[in-house]
Amino acid sequence: MRNGCYPPSLSHPQVDLAIFTTYFSRLNPVMNKTLFLSAIAFVFCGSIFAQKLSIEEAVMGNYGKLNPDNLSQLQWIEGENELSYVEENKLMVINKRGKEDLRLTLDELNTQIEDSLSSFPKITWIDKNNFYFDRGKSFYKTNIKKDETEIVLQYEAEGANADYHQGTNRVAYTVDNNLYIGNRKSSVQITEEPEGVVSGQAIHRYEFGISKGTFWSPDGNRLAFYQKDERPVSDYPIPDYTEMPAADNTIKYPMAGQDSEIPKVGVYDIQNERLLYLDIEDGKSDDSFYVTNLTWSEDGNTIYAAVVNRDQNEMYLGAWTAHRGDFLGKVLDESDAEYVEPEHGPIFSKRSKYLMLWFSERSGFNHLYMYDTKGNLKHQVTSGDFDVTEFIGFNEDGDYIYVQATGENPTERHIYKAAVDGSEMKKLTTEAGTHSAKLSSTGEYFVDSFSNMETPRVITLRDSEGEKEATIFKADDPLEGKQYGETEIFSHPAADGTPLWCRMIKPSDFDETKEYPVLVYVYNGPHVQLVRNTWMAAAPLWMHSLAEDGFIIFTVDGRGSANRGIDFEQAVFRNLGDLEMEDQIHLTNWLKEQPYTDEEKFAIHGWSYGGFMTTSLMLRKPGNFKVGVAGGPVIDWKYYEVMYTERYMDTPETNPEGFEKAALPQYVENLEGKLLSIHGTSDDVVVLQHNMALLKASIEKGVQIDFMAYPGHPHNVHGKDRVHLMTKIIEYIKANL
Repeated sequence: MRNGCYPPSLSHPQVDLAIFTTYFSRLNPVMNKTLFLSAIAFVFCGSIFAQKLSIEEAVMGNYGKLNPDNLSQLQWIEGENELSYVEENKLMVINKRGKEDLRLTLDELNTQIEDSLSSFPKITWIDKNNFYFDRGKSFYKTNIKKDETEIVLQYEAEGANADYHQGTNRVAYTVDNNLYIGNRKSSVQITEEPEGVVSGQAIHRYEFGISKGTFWSPDGNRLAFYQKDERPVSDYPIPDYTEMPAADNTIKYPMAGQDSEIPKVGVYDIQNERLLYLDIEDGKSDDSFYVTNLTWSEDGNTIYAAVVNRDQNEMYLGAWTAHRGDFLGKVLDESDAEYVEPEHGPIFSKRSKYLMLWFSERSGFNHLYMYDTKGNLKHQVTSGDFDVTEFIGFNEDGDYIYVQATGENPTERHIYKAAVDGSEMKKLTTEAGTHSAKLSSTGEYFVDSFSNMETPRVITLRDSEGEKEATIFKADDPLEGKQYGETEIFSHPAADGTPLWCRMIKPSDFDETKEYPVLVYVYNGPHVQLVRNTWMAAAPLWMHSLAEDGFIIFTVDGRGSANRGIDFEQAVFRNLGDLEMEDQIHLTNWLKEQPYTDEEKFAIHGWSYGGFMTTSLMLRKPGNFKVGVAGGPVIDWKYYEVMYTERYMDTPETNPEGFEKAALPQYVENLEGKLLSIHGTSDDVVVLQHNMALLKASIEKGVQIDFMAYPGHPHNVHGKDRVHLMTKIIEYIKANL
């Protein structure tokens, strides 16, 4: 138990008092009365002082006071083997031996600027004496050694998507749909496009690893940017009910099989004041391809980008001249019978500008390969029957790289060191759980942030071989004094023998002779892994609150979910829902066979893809669950966006059987039990039309489905309204079980 004062031998504080009374009565009759009372107090301290998590406390505390403490803004100082972090509005520095030093306080910083800051700003180091930060529409530079802070650049109040290049003191930003570049003296408008053409923002609805729309060349004299022509894309109404009358916030939303945006890549040369566009796909201007993973060469003369066909089963990494936009040729290409999904640009070697690393799943798992810039494959750098999940950096000489990978246990994350020549790969972290790392710019040290189910967070400074130099932070248990039960993660085979990882949460007073109702929490879609060996097994705290009300909470990452290799994920291709339901039902049936579960009281809940799975299981596999709660569910894949849907399902025209089978309104008459469907009225990811289709079918068939809308909320419900959401879900499950 982890509830503070319970001895390891006791499963729960409500032990039989008679046992202790009998034990102490056999002692010397003149035993000190205080000893007896102390023993009784010790046994019952959990029941007296341990507090059950309320739903409000669990929801609001999950991202606040009940989340393990961390070192805010922990980062390496550029060019140094020193770390900095912010604590209580103080900038602290830690050397490689773990010794701390106070560098700057908020009060001291406020004496150097006109408008006082209420909290220490988020900083970026330039060197050991200088950092910059932005506030509002201004960028500041602070020299700690001179105790000076100055505004180095300002841009207009309407600006958004700011991208600052410190070396040249320039900022790229957008106003509405156009792109601007500003310096200390002035700003220049780069694009002036018609309505519906968007420059300098993320394209393709943030798929393919895209997170922003502007990319500075290393020297800051050129700016590459994404552009998307959304004029062919259908308008989609998102009503705003806070206005009177309600307002229409129209967005562009490309649904599967329909017209999509037309991508381009622009390059602006600041010194020559010249704008050009890369010659992609022989200058085609249509929606037959995607462009992603935009990357500059180290010398700033070449731009690389991955081009993916609309079917998403072929891609190539291309190279273009930065000064003219000419296509230099394909560097490498990949294809797959199901799909390819490049999410990382090339990573250029520190040893040669003609060598680069490339992520690929060609071996069945995500690994790094060494190519030259002419496209010749040199060798595979990382290997193993597991996925590399993150590239961390090079060592000082560039002959080794550091990566994060799952390792043999997919619920974990470990740090590895690999020779760039592919000759060796060494695991540097040993503690079972989840490790993430930041490498110093010198490559000599890394900081390891670690947690597992029993460990909230430990941050350790390690050398390049993983040897511990110092423990610089250890978080206290934020749930000390709270009453919660045991969480287990374990592997159980699917029907075909494939090992599936599961998480089970039991109440703190769990009694294996009793039968408990069960809530199955589900996602089971691409890019998501719910079962992980990290603090509290990555379970939100509302699950523990519900468990204390006498529930078992169960989750399984079935086939189709992330970080188990490409075959595991692609097993659901063109038939979303089928295999996932098989895995969920198989594990649910196993759980129903356990003596401690009530097979008549099983509920299921999930959001987004999990909402799709919840509704699918309630309608296509009726009778397995008595209650279902589906949040933001995909109800019919023809209503979902082009980029995601066509990757996993192809189009309604090329895969009519798959789309038809997965369309859930047709199954509404199968419903057994109670189903609550929930949606945010401003959802621009899974649009409200999905739930409207389900409700319409239920009305036509005379089937009663419950529905709850959250006005003004997008794809999920956050803030204080989330307390209402989780209360609604839990009360609905309890009432109908």
